[in-house]
Amino acid sequence: MTETMLTSLVLGSLQDAPPLAGEVVAPSTTATTGTATTPSGVGPAGAARPAGDPFGMIWMLIPFLVIMVLVSVMGSRRDKKKRNALMSSIKKHDEVQTTGGIIGSVVELKNDTVVLKVDENSNVRMTFAKSAIVQVISSGSSVAEAQGIKS
Repeated sequence: MTETMLTSLVLGSLQDAPPLAGEVVAPSTTATTGTATTPSGVGPAGAARPAGDPFGMIWMLIPFLVIMVLVSVMGSRRDKKKRNALMSSIKKHDEVQTTGGIIGSVVELKNDTVVLKVDENSNVRMTFAKSAIVQVISSGSSVAEAQGIKS
């Protein structure tokens, strides 16, 4: 009884719903062959009705997947622009941090490498790939003014 009620609610046809408690139903006009029939005599109670369009769910998923791809592409494009802006803004006397956590000031810039001065007392310099720089901690103008260096 509950199966036919569920299927009738899902399909939206309340005509074939089973009777409510206490409701009197006229006997079916079709002959029964040992199986229970629905009040309208359409077929066996609880029988599965054919679904509508089997591809309906796929058509709903396609726009969802397109939106997800667009969001991920836009996010990666934004990150790439941000990274390129960081790489192009690096200049001499900037204090930077590398992926390894080393903090130093930029002494020399080349196309793909950067030389960082890590220790002021012993004048330790290290060469890194430019892509190893994660962030600029302070710009060169403020560091140079603090040290009394003029560019």
